[in-house]
Amino acid sequence: MNLRRGPWEEASDFQIGLKPIGQDAWLEGGEADPAARKDLLMAIRREMVWAATAGSGPAQAEALALVEASLGRRVEGSSVGPLYAAARAVPDDLCLMEKRDGQWRLTALSLCAGSFFTAEAVIGRSLAQLHEPVTGFAERFLVRVQRIFDGLRPDLILERRNWTVLNSAELHTPTSAPIRARIEEIRPSEAAEVLHLRVERQTLRRLPRTGAVIFTIRVWLAPLASLVGEPDRLAAFAQAWRSAAPELRAYKRFDLYDGLVEGVLAHAQLP
Repeated sequence: MNLRRGPWEEASDFQIGLKPIGQDAWLEGGEADPAARKDLLMAIRREMVWAATAGSGPAQAEALALVEASLGRRVEGSSVGPLYAAARAVPDDLCLMEKRDGQWRLTALSLCAGSFFTAEAVIGRSLAQLHEPVTGFAERFLVRVQRIFDGLRPDLILERRNWTVLNSAELHTPTSAPIRARIEEIRPSEAAEVLHLRVERQTLRRLPRTGAVIFTIRVWLAPLASLVGEPDRLAAFAQAWRSAAPELRAYKRFDLYDGLVEGVLAHAQLP
């Protein structure tokens, strides 16, 4: 899979980086049968990939209608819930945030490509609680993000992308332990193929009737080797990797991959 865009080409530090996009660009597609992948995970790991709180039904139904309008077709219903019916039709994970007791909280989600978190672990959490693992988020970004949620208009869709490097080609990565345990097994000669760029494309959109916010997460994966034939993009990646802020490096554990990544860059004769 080729990455459509590399956010490391825009910024190496963690940034909110939300940009407005048109309605026709809301969902990127790119997967022939997302339902097959998601239904399998629902069958064997339901608690990891699906959760909903009481009272989230109206927002789920509105999210389904919005997805149907975007796709230009009706979507098959699901006994699990309207949000899961919508999620089966698109590659993206779909999360609903609703304001309850003065806090924006996660009230329903279909999460089949989670990056080191699960549905059961995050359901019901506030914005502050969801971002606790992100070093410096509360001090630097929390108030601004809350204001973005409060002020989001139904006619405005916002998009951002972030990235990391991981020794896994799997979309479903609920925990880091088994993945990072395999790092020492990677041979330097294989690193370019084993290490994968993991890009999350996220969007925010207000649901006009319920006032909920639908948060989409689309994960794109490609081996680091995919950049080797593109010197400019590889150089941009190298710059972002090496200049990433300490808190970002700590949060994403870049230190675990430094030797392997530098070996790939050296083999590509990148200074």
